[in-house]
Amino acid sequence: MMEEKHFLKSHSVLDQRRAGILLHPTSLPGSFAGGDIGPEAYHFIDFLRQCGCSVWQMLPLGSTHEDGSPYQCLSVHAGNPLLISIDWLVAKDWLDLDDIAEDRETPAFRLSCLHTSGEYFRATNDADWQRRFESFRHQHQDWLRDYALFIAIKRANQGKAWMQWPEALRLRQPKALKAAEKKYRSLIDQVEFEQFVFFTQWHELRDYANAQGVKLFGDMPIFVAQDSADVWADRNNFLLNDLGEAEFVAGVPPDAFSDEGQRWGNPLYDWPYMVADGFKWWHHRFKTQQELFDLIRIDHFRGFEACWEIPADEDTAINGQWVKVPGDQLLKSLFNEFESLSLVAEDLGLITDEVHQLRDQFQLPGMKVLQFAFDGDRHNIYLPYNHEFNSVVYTGTHDNDTSLGWYLSLEHYRRHHLHEYLGISDEQSLDMPWMLNRLALASAARLAILPMQDVLSLDSTHRMNIPGTIDNNWQWRFDWSQVWPSLSGDLHKLIELYGRIAETS
Repeated sequence: MMEEKHFLKSHSVLDQRRAGILLHPTSLPGSFAGGDIGPEAYHFIDFLRQCGCSVWQMLPLGSTHEDGSPYQCLSVHAGNPLLISIDWLVAKDWLDLDDIAEDRETPAFRLSCLHTSGEYFRATNDADWQRRFESFRHQHQDWLRDYALFIAIKRANQGKAWMQWPEALRLRQPKALKAAEKKYRSLIDQVEFEQFVFFTQWHELRDYANAQGVKLFGDMPIFVAQDSADVWADRNNFLLNDLGEAEFVAGVPPDAFSDEGQRWGNPLYDWPYMVADGFKWWHHRFKTQQELFDLIRIDHFRGFEACWEIPADEDTAINGQWVKVPGDQLLKSLFNEFESLSLVAEDLGLITDEVHQLRDQFQLPGMKVLQFAFDGDRHNIYLPYNHEFNSVVYTGTHDNDTSLGWYLSLEHYRRHHLHEYLGISDEQSLDMPWMLNRLALASAARLAILPMQDVLSLDSTHRMNIPGTIDNNWQWRFDWSQVWPSLSGDLHKLIELYGRIAETS
């Protein structure tokens, strides 16, 4: 009976066949540096509806470090202020663009706009907006105060990681924190204003999406960046020593792709403390995710069954060990805490039977990626005829090459296998990536997700991320000129053909 309860509570979004597109808001077109959640985001929702898509999947929305990776954020709660719509601020008369001197194609322009609008907001002291602002601060008090202080100190210290701050601030000595709150009051107010604007804009966007029959599908990294407000402020939840230094860090062991494994460097959780505390930290984290999204993907779900524990003084992931974690207790706690919780398990890679059992215990959909399917093995779980209904199928993910780029780089035997699967000869022309898009939409999986690059038939130069590299990632943006006139109709026809037009109540 417990499992049935979990199933009923966890699939309120995926109660029917759906199709969606994967596109991070930073990849949206626009007049300023990077995409945002302004007019182009609304335009994209309209495009989704025209295509018959009822899901918009994106990457984590948190504020990033300098490398721009949304998987190593400064907070598990806060939104990225660089995603705030400048057009929205202008429309509210909180900003005059003529007052901003910076180049509009730089992040500095966005930050200057936020600073100017924040000053105007505080100076005008509009009663209605101030009431809404105070309500937001109260609603998010479990994380906002610590985050705002963290960012204020960080900005005042030229962006240094908190592990490099003066000892009194690093160790959160009460006297030092009180002095910092007084010293950086204006910076703290600005950070809280930015978060208020982000969440206000996001709620408006989500309301619009849901009114158009579009569900928002978010992504939650399982681990937290060492240099984050969460580790600095809630260190009891992490395996840190008395100086706040990580004793163990996360990663994955050596495999066929890496002789040294991957040392991610994230601090590991103190699971006994979390169990004793009733998983409060996770409850707060999922509360924020629920506020943002209709559906949540748990990245590296494997870490809810066991994690690869690497001593922090090791330079590689070789000398680590698998350590069991109480994922079943955590998930039970979450499903009991929230009335509705729709989750997807990222279960890619070498996954053990224990991980599958944990996923299936809560009947969470797993992931199927078609780019992994065509190796000649008929038992390959990613082949369409092996897909389960309770899964999400992708042509590729943000970490993969575009499907056109993938196809063009395929070894001969893999390309031959794909051609045979599709029933064509090696000499025949193949409409890629649309043949792969069709395979995904035809799959038995309840949800099919197509990266925007595959919808637009783009090659490898439009790739979003290359794992293991730090340069030139997370920067791709599309342009509406790449959308040919019949595209929405072409995609709608396929989505309707394969029974993925979602019925709205």
